[in-house]
Amino acid sequence: MKEQNEENTQVIERTGLTGKILNFFEKYEKPLCIAGIVILVCIIGIFAISKFYVQPRNVRAAEEMFAAEQWYANNDYELALNGNDDHLGFADIIDDYGCTKSGNLAKYYAGVCQLRLGKYKEAIDFLKSYKGKDTFTKAEALMLLGDANAELNNDKEAVKYYEKAAKSNENFVISPAALFKAGVIYALSLNDKTNALRCFNAIIDNYPESIERNDAEKMVSYAEAL
Repeated sequence: MKEQNEENTQVIERTGLTGKILNFFEKYEKPLCIAGIVILVCIIGIFAISKFYVQPRNVRAAEEMFAAEQWYANNDYELALNGNDDHLGFADIIDDYGCTKSGNLAKYYAGVCQLRLGKYKEAIDFLKSYKGKDTFTKAEALMLLGDANAELNNDKEAVKYYEKAAKSNENFVISPAALFKAGVIYALSLNDKTNALRCFNAIIDNYPESIERNDAEKMVSYAEAL
């Protein structure tokens, strides 16, 4: 009788939620073990790749960036971009270490170098590939994309990037500068009175202490006459 009760208890237990879980693990024990091993191997593999491949490459890329950044600071844009026999320039750092943090930052610097060298299409390619993390260089890259497009007379593209730059980092340096450039193109190239006045008035209202304020007031008169 006792044995019969124990059997009945086991049957009852197996028909509940606990029983279903036990049955599931019994049925799929081997595949679950294999899956667990695969996940563990993947975790170990990711850790190993990060420690022994990614981190050392980040260090080497940062070391290579030092010389290129010094050339850049001295306005030697050709050397900063292409390097010399002893040190890599930004272009080679992008090729060799493009997936690192320094490789990404090199795209920004390379874009500036190409812009300063008058190679506007190449500047656009580099700046578009740059994935800005900090708010300043992200906004600066957008404004430089506006500059490069303006040099190529891609006026609609230029104002698009200027306005993005103004919105991405609303401060008294980048935003009024970007808005002023957009306003000038709206007024002088696109003959767009509405958007020109919007940009100039935004500077006057929101950035009264900016260096663009006085020029924006002068451009309001010009835009109103369009």
